[in-house]
Amino acid sequence: VMEGRDIGTVVLPDAELKIFLWATLEERARRRQREQGGSFEEVLEAIRKRDERDSTRALAPLRPAPDAVFLDTTGKSPDEVLCLVLRLVEERRARLAR
Repeated sequence: VMEGRDIGTVVLPDAELKIFLWATLEERARRRQREQGGSFEEVLEAIRKRDERDSTRALAPLRPAPDAVFLDTTGKSPDEVLCLVLRLVEERRARLAR
């Protein structure tokens, strides 16, 4: 298991399973605010700016791999996300074992 912004597109483009974890901007801002404090509006704007920089940079822009499973984590707890990821892993393992 590896995580990173370009693991599925640059580092391991041939990985058997790629999962792109996603959440709305507002959800990510709420999570970050809970962890680090600060004003919601400032956190929201900082994440929005980072998203813009990351998705438009010339070298390795942030984009999901075309064959990645897109997993919306909005409103889900870490345990719920873990269960979804484990289910995806088991489904892929079963498919590869055939």
